[in-house]
Formats: sequence, C-alpha cells, structure tokens
Amino acid sequence: MVAEHKYLAEQGAKLVELRVDFIGRSIDLKRLIGERPTPVLMTARRREDGGRWMKSEEERQMFLRSVIAAGVEYVDLEDDIADQIPRYGKTKRVISHHNMESTPDNLEELHERMSKLDPDIVKIATMATSFRDNVRMMNLVKNAKIPTIGICMGEIGVITRVMANRLGSPFTYATFSEDKAIAPGQLNWKEMSSLYAYDTIDEHTKLFGVVADPVAHSYSPLIHNKAFKKIGLNARYLPFRVAKSDLPAFMDSIDELGIHGISITIPHKSAAMDYCTQVEASASGIGAINTMVTSDGNRIGYNTDYRAAMDCIMEAFKLDPEVKHSMHGITALVLGAGGVTRAIAWGLKQRGAEVTVSSRTEDRARSLAGELGCRYVLWDDRYDNKYRLLINGTPVGMHPDVDTSPYMESALNPLMVVFDTVYNPENTMLVKYARRQQARVITGVDMFVRQAAYQFKLFTGREAPSGLMRETIKQATNPVQIKE
Repeated sequence: MVAEHKYLAEQGAKLVELRVDFIGRSIDLKRLIGERPTPVLMTARRREDGGRWMKSEEERQMFLRSVIAAGVEYVDLEDDIADQIPRYGKTKRVISHHNMESTPDNLEELHERMSKLDPDIVKIATMATSFRDNVRMMNLVKNAKIPTIGICMGEIGVITRVMANRLGSPFTYATFSEDKAIAPGQLNWKEMSSLYAYDTIDEHTKLFGVVADPVAHSYSPLIHNKAFKKIGLNARYLPFRVAKSDLPAFMDSIDELGIHGISITIPHKSAAMDYCTQVEASASGIGAINTMVTSDGNRIGYNTDYRAAMDCIMEAFKLDPEVKHSMHGITALVLGAGGVTRAIAWGLKQRGAEVTVSSRTEDRARSLAGELGCRYVLWDDRYDNKYRLLINGTPVGMHPDVDTSPYMESALNPLMVVFDTVYNPENTMLVKYARRQQARVITGVDMFVRQAAYQFKLFTGREAPSGLMRETIKQATNPVQIKE
C-alpha cells in the first residue's frame, strides 16, 4: 500500500484513501502515514458497508481513534458510530452512510440527520437501481449547505462520480488500478483524470454522452473526449447506462442535467424517436435514430449509422451519391436484423439495390424484410445466390469470438464488396477471408469513425478530427503486438 501511495502521488493524485480493512490482521499505522506523500483519508470499512474489516468492532473504533490522534488529514466515520468518536486535533471528519442494495427515498432526511453529527464532509454512497437515482443524488449534492459527496454505485451511477466537481463535491473516488475496483462502478484513476478530466468539469462544460444498456464496452467516450480536447472545447462525453424501462426518466432529465446531445444505441434506437420534436427524413424512414441533439427545447433525431454506411458503400462502388437510383441492379445480402442492419438495408433500398436479409433468428429477418419491402432467406440458405455486396450486421466475429465468421471464405470472390460492421477487431475473420479472395473491403472502423464524425459535427457545429478518431479506435481495439 505504501508503494501504491507513492505511485499515485507521482501520477498527480492530491488525496489518497487508505483502506486499512484491505490490509489484513497486522496494521503498521506509523509506516502507513509516517512519510505519506499526499494527504490521506483513513478508512476501516465494516463488511456490512462493503468493506473487509475482520477484527471486532471495538478494535475498529479503537483504531479509528488512534488514526485521529496521529493527526491524519481525514478520517471516515460511519453515521451510526460518529457520535461515539469525538473530534480531536486538525483531523477532518467524513461522516459516511452506505447502502449496498438501493438508493432510499428519504435522501434529504438522511442527509439532514448526518449533518447533525459534526461532519466536515457528508458522504452518502448508495446502489443505483434506476437512472432517476442519479438525478436525486446529484441534486442533493448540488443543493447541500455542508460539503457533500454523493455517489450512486454500480454502472448506472458512474456519472455521479465523474460529475462530482461540477456538483460542488470536495472530492470523488477512483481506484488506482484497472483490476482493483473497491466499490461497484468505480472507475480507475487514469479514466477519471485522463479520459474524463473530472476535475475540470464545471458549470460551463457542455455535456454529451452515449445511452445504452450495457454501456461499459462503448469506445465512444474515448474518441469523443479526445476529439473535444484536440480542438479545445470545454465539453465531455459520458456513459449513461439506461435500461429500457428507465428511458422515460432519462429523457425527462436531459434538460435538468444540461445534456446537449446523445448517441443512442442498443436497446433504445427505435424507442428514442418518441422523445424527438423532429426527426430527419432518413431516420423516420428507417424507424430508428442513433443521435439526438437538443437545443432551445427542441430534440432532433438523426441516424448517422445510415449516413456513414452509405458513404462507405458508395465510395467502394465508385458511385455518384447524387444519382437517385445509383445502385440499381446491385444485389446485396445483409446479415442480421438489428438496428445497424435496418439502417443499411433501408439505405440500399432507397438507392435501388436488390436487398436480401438473412438472420439467425428467422422471425426477425422476416419481419425486417416485410417492413422494408425486400426479400429474406433462411440463415442456412444464405449461400444459395450470388451477391455483389455482402454486409455483416451481426456480432459474429466480434471480440472475444474472433475466430468465427458469418460467411464462409469459399463463397467470396474478387467481384464482391464485403462490409463488416464489427469494429473490434477491425480485421475480423470475415475481413481476412475477403482480402484473401481479393474482394473490396469496408471495415467496421471505417463506418464507426464516419458515424462518430457526423455526430461530432451535429453536436458541436465543427468538423471532427477524423484522423485522431481513427487512430484512437485502432489503438484501443488492437493491442501492440510484440515482435520476437
């Protein structure tokens, strides 16, 4: 723990929490704090509060008193024992309350009660079970008269950690290692300080984000935040995990939270249209959006998946985008029946292509084909015809299942264009097959960067640094290979 403390100080950490309940039976307090490189917050958390303290409660409270006597900068005292441990010296008291199951309805009453326990800082950490829990917690922190840290734990509550500085919290929490999260939903120091630059998010920072369930896997915060930084915008792009049932609460909170635009992905692309005041014609035709921009009470929906995919395809076939039915006579097989597939298939139909849909789930393929007015074939029959354009809109070949392909190599040929929407990895097995057969290739990275660049311009009114976006996603999805 001493070595880790020094490392964090070297990385720029200004305050470090020492969780002594993680040390074990033997605690050398003098060594822990004797030559501390930063101020510390000492914590000995009980098991019922999410900690690992194994000794008696009497020993724990005795240890906390010794910590205060030693003159550390901060000590964490749970609200049910705070009145048993008096203030002494210059040590500041963080009075804390933890609920590992839910976020209670009486947050304000809880905060008021804790405010009477002689705190310098009130800390409330609860488990988020809905997005609305985040909003209630952030409002509590923002309106508190005593310095307050309010955290909603779990992936749903990540934004309460990132937004701490904007809300007025004295500090927030991160883990020093990617592999050692102390609490559910806790981000690591690098993410908090570099990816989100949490300590510079203020009342002037414009907020954007991605809405999905799940959302932790998304690379969108990485590429957008790097792009914002590149062109010097005071803006942040955050991950919002929102369940289907929670979408209304999230949409009701957009203006309150000051969110100016969102990327929308699974499972909300269709449902989000109901919350738009206006939808561009192509998104309306597709029946799904992946982008919403808010301004002066208006919410405008777009589908940048469609725009990006069509750009990629038109370039591959060297066709004029101004010609209405430029793809007339081109046969296309679209694999999958999800949101991306729907957008691409709709665009192909608009340009006159002969579109066939195939999915591992027959009912979904039949339904999509019926809605778009195109053919569908059974998954096992997808090789029965010849196609000029093959599009994979399934997750087959996506990390970590990188050794599979939705289409066999022997069915590919040099006259085809093969488009794999999977971007992690970029060089999927299908892409490798296509290149071996000398087919023209469109990768998922090509589409991902284009759609993100379109979103960036819709969000900011400025051209995106597409080269930086491409480099960032490639680095994130392709670890450095060591050559022997």
